Amino acid sequence: MASDARPMFQPVRLPTWVIGAVGVVAVIALWWILADTVFAGVGAGVRAIPSPPMVVQGLVESGWEYYARNFGVTLAEAGIGYLWGNGLALVLSAIVLLLPRLEGVVMQIAIITYCIPIVAIGVLLVVIVPVPDAGEPAGNAIFLAALSVFFTTVVGALLGLKAADRSALDVVTVYGGSRFTQLRKVRLIAALPAILSALQVAVPAAFLGAVLGEFLGRVTTGVGPAMISAQQGLDSPRVWGLAIVSGLVALAGYGILGLIARAIAPWSKGGAR
Repeated sequence: MASDARPMFQPVRLPTWVIGAVGVVAVIALWWILADTVFAGVGAGVRAIPSPPMVVQGLVESGWEYYARNFGVTLAEAGIGYLWGNGLALVLSAIVLLLPRLEGVVMQIAIITYCIPIVAIGVLLVVIVPVPDAGEPAGNAIFLAALSVFFTTVVGALLGLKAADRSALDVVTVYGGSRFTQLRKVRLIAALPAILSALQVAVPAAFLGAVLGEFLGRVTTGVGPAMISAQQGLDSPRVWGLAIVSGLVALAGYGILGLIARAIAPWSKGGAR
């Protein structure tokens, strides 16, 4: 006779946000302990790793205007580069589906842009691109932001466009539809999850490319110059504050694109509406 006995203690499934919050608290606690013990005496009068209260104090002392001014410029550079890089990647991916013979050329271009060290390109841009006015987006930062997202979006878009159902493509062909009709009616819909995922990953990549462009360029306003100034002044709390805020900004952009992707293509996350 089968037994219907159930275990006395059932495993508790915590919500995802609770697990994330516990992880964040654990990281901050470990950071605080190491900053006040192991790394407290590192450096001649300068804390290489400041404690969390020191970073918070630095954020407060710097003020909202300081972060808004610098991050505003960097976000503008990342946004412009994001649009250019992803737009060009999506256009080239669509052209490949219409003209398959160009796939080799497009993929070679994408691979070259991915393999060439971005630092080397940034150094060349310093000589080529003119110095921007104070507070204006830098051309080299925009270019590196666009370059940082181009490869992943091309690959993601092509994989998604090629994953369309063959029977649906045959139906369009039987009814006299062209490759453009296949692209518009079938391939684009099938590729939405892959394209949206590539665009989501491109958000932090574009921001990182813009910051790197500022590091290598001759600019006076932005996250890159702010970090350089803080490093030269041995202001480690401000350096850490800029780094943390940069991570939060990139994470926020990634999350926003994730919400947009879930709203546009809910089936890509296994949801149903």
